[in-house]
Amino acid sequence: MTSYMQKKETVERKWYVIDATDVPLGRVASKAAHILRGKHKATYTPHIDCGDYIIIINAEKVKLTGNKLETKKYYSHSMYPGGLRERTAKEMVEKYPEEMVEKAVKGMLPHNRLGRQMYKKLFVYTGSEHPHMAQKPEVMEVK
Repeated sequence: MTSYMQKKETVERKWYVIDATDVPLGRVASKAAHILRGKHKATYTPHIDCGDYIIIINAEKVKLTGNKLETKKYYSHSMYPGGLRERTAKEMVEKYPEEMVEKAVKGMLPHNRLGRQMYKKLFVYTGSEHPHMAQKPEVMEVK
């Protein structure tokens, strides 16, 4: 008996909405990464992008537990000497909440071409409005 291997032409994709209000950042990110990879499907194939689309709303209301608002740091470098930029999680929540959630999800995806392809199916928005109503997304609960 052979294992079932899905082909990229036969992948059927759905759209899901995750509301990040008062849910820990890691739970939202791990659930989103799980669905983006397609591991929730019985037809999961490791070398094929068989995941679904994810819309995360209310990114500014995501919860960080413990002391993370003051102690967690986000780093970026401009590739120029002295170009290291350091931001706290509090700054990220106030100014760049979408980027914070995107970085959390991206870190949980594979770090290769396949992971970059999966990452393109992620959409993060502040507020509860999103422009994807035509796709009829299903609401997904994260506990």
